[in-house]
Amino acid sequence: MDDPEHEDAREAALEGEYNPTEVEAKWQERWVEAETYAYEGAADPNTAYAIDTPPPTVSGSLHMGHLYGHTLQDFAARFQRMANGEVLFPFGYDDNGIASERLTEEDLDIRHQEYERREFQRLCREVCAEYEAEFTEQMQGLGTSIDWSHTYKTIEPRVQRISQLSFLDLYEKGREYRKNAPAIWCPECETAISQVETEDDERDAHFNDIAFELTGNAPREEFVISTTRPELIPACVSVFIHPDDDANQDLIGETARVPIFGHEVPIIADDRVDTEKGSGVVMCCTFGDRNDIEWYHAHDLPLRVAIDETATMTDLAGDYEGLSTAEARTEIVEDLESEGHLRDRREIVHAVGVHERCDTPVEYRVSKQWYIEILDHKQEYLDAGAEMEWYPEKMFSRYRHWIEGLEWDWLISRQRDSGIPFPVWYCTDCDHPVMAEREDLPVDPLSDEPPVDACPKCGGESFEPEEDVFDTWATSSLTPLINAGWDWDEESGEFRMEHPELYPFDLRPQGHDIISFWLFHTIVKCYEHTGEVPFDATMINGHVLDENREKMSKSEGNVVDPAEVMDEYPIDAIRFWAASAAVGDDFPYQDQDIVAGEKLIRKLWNASKLVDDLAPADPDEPEELEAIDRWLLAELDAAVADLTDHLESYEFAKARNRLRTFFWNTFCDDYLEIAKTREDSASTGYALRRAHRTFLTLWAPFLPHVTEEIWQALYASEGELAETSLHTGKWPSPQGYDADLAAGETAMEVVSALRRYKSERQLPLNADLERVAVYGPIEGFEGVIRDVMHVSELEALEDPPEITTEVAAIDLDYSKVGPEYGSKVGEIDAGIESGEYEVRDGTLRVAGEELGSELFEVERERTYSGDGEMVETESAVVVVSE
Repeated sequence: MDDPEHEDAREAALEGEYNPTEVEAKWQERWVEAETYAYEGAADPNTAYAIDTPPPTVSGSLHMGHLYGHTLQDFAARFQRMANGEVLFPFGYDDNGIASERLTEEDLDIRHQEYERREFQRLCREVCAEYEAEFTEQMQGLGTSIDWSHTYKTIEPRVQRISQLSFLDLYEKGREYRKNAPAIWCPECETAISQVETEDDERDAHFNDIAFELTGNAPREEFVISTTRPELIPACVSVFIHPDDDANQDLIGETARVPIFGHEVPIIADDRVDTEKGSGVVMCCTFGDRNDIEWYHAHDLPLRVAIDETATMTDLAGDYEGLSTAEARTEIVEDLESEGHLRDRREIVHAVGVHERCDTPVEYRVSKQWYIEILDHKQEYLDAGAEMEWYPEKMFSRYRHWIEGLEWDWLISRQRDSGIPFPVWYCTDCDHPVMAEREDLPVDPLSDEPPVDACPKCGGESFEPEEDVFDTWATSSLTPLINAGWDWDEESGEFRMEHPELYPFDLRPQGHDIISFWLFHTIVKCYEHTGEVPFDATMINGHVLDENREKMSKSEGNVVDPAEVMDEYPIDAIRFWAASAAVGDDFPYQDQDIVAGEKLIRKLWNASKLVDDLAPADPDEPEELEAIDRWLLAELDAAVADLTDHLESYEFAKARNRLRTFFWNTFCDDYLEIAKTREDSASTGYALRRAHRTFLTLWAPFLPHVTEEIWQALYASEGELAETSLHTGKWPSPQGYDADLAAGETAMEVVSALRRYKSERQLPLNADLERVAVYGPIEGFEGVIRDVMHVSELEALEDPPEITTEVAAIDLDYSKVGPEYGSKVGEIDAGIESGEYEVRDGTLRVAGEELGSELFEVERERTYSGDGEMVETESAVVVVSE
């Protein structure tokens, strides 16, 4: 589209001070309206770059993790778009999970149990839509180059179809099964969950020593077990002892009576008993933990269910029926004590498995669930992960450790109201599953009829719909396939992709806390469907901490609200802060980093105004560049090469810091000051413009708003914004300028030193200096130093001037000297103060002691005894005579 405001923008852009509030809002709106970052396909598949972006959970507003993580992704997207061509940078919302249900309940102050299922689903959609609109506005406010035409929701029909296709494909490949078995259960969410959704949390508890009576002609009357969960006693089905436990060998093969409840259980030997824990005698309940489940299967034990899906005691608990587990625990302990079975009770702190979403301690319940078989492919998933590039590389170890510790297949069914339904019906006569036809997807068995009239196994004509829905990770793990347009092609009879050039995706960016969630499950799903790793590289970002490097927590009151930060500071300054830490590292939020970004924006704006004043708009390159100008462009070539390497390796902090140092110190503080004195030089005018255009391009991924504003004012041609935008232009490449970089750098140091010399003496910068002698490499730049600093006579010294170096001070490391020398430290200090010491070969000899180099540092002072005054730089010695 033509931009009618373009001319006005060009005329006014660099007048006055930079106004980030107006400029940023303007460009954010225009980028979206013009679809500047839309992916339209790539003629050459090798030029397409695709980012598999994380769909945030719809559970509230933008937090600092969103702000930081999505900004890092945008750095990669903007660089790759300029460097390589077409980029798919999509956006999605994960709105079919427990988090969305909880958001709906909290937002409307309701409980899902109060509503018919379809009505609650409708309410979830409405609430999520409101939050998604707000979230989208906030994301656009970050200035990210997202292609908003490629936005998806994990509950939309297209995604439901892909999710159900995935289920059918894995079922047909024999990778899925349905089984009535113990599963991890969250009593608060009232659903089964997978291993990845549990985490350990330190909780206060009590070890209860409980006496069990032996029956028959046992060798003793009783034994003691130690447990933190006495409420599980009614579910006790056996007692286990390690076969090498000499103290309790006499119990193996006997029978014990369970206290209070009175039923008898066998005592069995098993080497999985931890002899270091408690008394070494362990009761097995169905189910208290993972060991109970293993024993249940290994020894074919009976099933006693004492706790229901809401963590309430069942009728098996007798008098304790209807109590919560916590209430039953208290009452059972009291009764054990009153009846003489409690031998001891002591406080402990131990790790408890909890549901990561609600912090509720999990239970283990027998229920019929759907699983994806993964334990038999652990090595394949490890090999697939090893094929990828990891940024930073150390994060691969987290992925490896997760896979090595896997003990369960992936449980993908959830007992929720809102989610993507399983496309399955069951024969009411034989329970045989009937799958939906691919062409009918998406389907909802609760409202749609099965694709057959009779059961293919038994001929039954009655069917029950599956009421469970998919685990949210079973859908979000398909994001590469969703964004590539994966679907079943009826004509060819195989899966196809609408955009095959995107797959495998180039980058998976995400936080390190969901490696075992999102990254692992995506590899599982995509590898099983395509036989390929779903992305070439993964970029793992760390967390934003508070200023004391503590994790942000609402309960601790240390949460930084992104909305407040975005209101107070320019977005470009916040983006500058986001590039302050190495990818993968947790780092603190600090205002001073954003303030530094604000200063840089002003520096860029003012430098741009100065360049526009000093240089012609579009100068031709002269046949011969002067030494200082050729040097600047050669330094610029080196900077371009370094930044390209850093950004290709997702080293945003290194790229930002390298660019800031070169732009601020070398270009602004040194070269621009020189350029002010060379307004009539065609060579300098050309170098200024080329350098300035390049700087805008190099800053573009980090500071998109201010660079676009300047670019449109000074350099953009007429046309549609998608074509004239700086951000759809080309990334610079080194132009092959050759110069003595060391000599040019030294010359800049000399100019800076002489400028400082004049300033300290309150001399005008155009004051004449009679004679300046320089010892250091400045060959070819003598004329620049003379002209810029008004030096009448400049001499390049071949030999260093007469300089005397003396020890000015000895600094002791008292944290090391004190513990080693104790009371002798006073004598050591006195010897140093009086000058009665010697430093030789890295050793300090003083007060009869010899201190190694790790215990002290020497401060040296250099003095010049000749005519004039010495000024030192990093690479040169300068002697000034006025």
